[in-house]
Amino acid sequence: MNRLAFWDPLTDLPNREQFQQALARRMADSDVRFSLLMLNLDRFKHVNDVLGRPFGDRLLRAVADRLQHLLKDEVSLIARVGGDEFLLLIEGAGATRAEAICKRIQRDFERALSIDDQTVDLSAGMGVALYPQHGRDPMLLLARAELAMHAAKRGQSGCEVYAPSMDAASQESLSLLSELRHAIDAGELRLFLQPKVDLHGQKISGAEALVRWQHPTRGLVPPMEFIPFAEQTGFIRQITAWVLHASAQAWMALQRDGLALPISVNLSTRDLMDQDLPIKVADLVAGVPPPALCLEITESAIMDDPQRALQTLEQLHALGFKLSIDDFGTGYSSLAYLKQLSVDELKIDRSFVMNMERDIDDAKIVRSTIELAHNLGLTVVAEGLETAKQWTLLQTLGCDQGQGYYLSRPMPAEKFADWLRGWQPPDLGDARANTILAGL
Repeated sequence: MNRLAFWDPLTDLPNREQFQQALARRMADSDVRFSLLMLNLDRFKHVNDVLGRPFGDRLLRAVADRLQHLLKDEVSLIARVGGDEFLLLIEGAGATRAEAICKRIQRDFERALSIDDQTVDLSAGMGVALYPQHGRDPMLLLARAELAMHAAKRGQSGCEVYAPSMDAASQESLSLLSELRHAIDAGELRLFLQPKVDLHGQKISGAEALVRWQHPTRGLVPPMEFIPFAEQTGFIRQITAWVLHASAQAWMALQRDGLALPISVNLSTRDLMDQDLPIKVADLVAGVPPPALCLEITESAIMDDPQRALQTLEQLHALGFKLSIDDFGTGYSSLAYLKQLSVDELKIDRSFVMNMERDIDDAKIVRSTIELAHNLGLTVVAEGLETAKQWTLLQTLGCDQGQGYYLSRPMPAEKFADWLRGWQPPDLGDARANTILAGL
């Protein structure tokens, strides 16, 4: 019974209860000083989802063994306190020594772990809290080590030592999440549309749906200030659901005016990992023909779990939705995998398009991407279209569509119909790109 109460049965390490009691005993000695290190593995849920829980359990045991072997002379206590989280007690250590131990763990984790025929790359977020500087209560010290660990994960720094500013950031995050939940219920989100143009036919061929937050006191909040946070917390799924429904309503309004065009909606990594996504999407856009919507998935999101992504995309494609790979060129997808995907469109990332007038290498990447996509039967959209010269160059290279500030900035969805009625193709004049083309 004592074993069950104080030891983790999976790794044979002390559990949270035993660790907290050890902390309390250390704190009873007024002269003691130590560091508390909290370690949380990266991508462990992904390992469980893809390779199964039995494999995940073996991975945790292997990590426990490696930590014990690596730190047997430096750490007085190592505990597994739940899931993929470990706590380490470093006697007599200040910030410098604790950070040095973090670096040792990072270096050790650079050596991939092999189990059966699978190789797993290890990495972790680590947070450090110091006793007595950061708290004289066990629960407070644990909470502050956890805050530091989450800060390390957010910043992808590997290790962070607790700082008082983290408390404020944590409170702000909780407040932001609460405000985001309220934003949907209170109707504070706004749908914006950015047009896409047929570069050869010089006509508007579609639009991308974007979300903005009309905050009652902060004003119009740009997406970069809340979308990454929504991704981290998982709240992005509720935002995606809102955008899908709002886009369906916008399409129906355009159809009533005789102006209906396909609308593209972004899906996040979290959306793509939702096994019920195809059913949810179909329900949210009921009444709109599926080809009227194009679902955009970033290349990195697809490669996070290729097999699950492939299955989800096939189901969405079977329902009739158009599919697009967004930000192509910034991820690490293999061409062999790309040809298996049930997608209709490929979007070239703006970083290549915006520099291709001056950078021959970027121009070559754009040209090669267009040729690759066309060989796979895909339509190509170039993001970051900002000049007449870029339009001419993309047109010459055979790109199908463009999207960017040269055409229009994103606008409120309710203004899109009027903009569409008044739009005229630009006079490209002598916007030639012969200099860069000569190098291709």
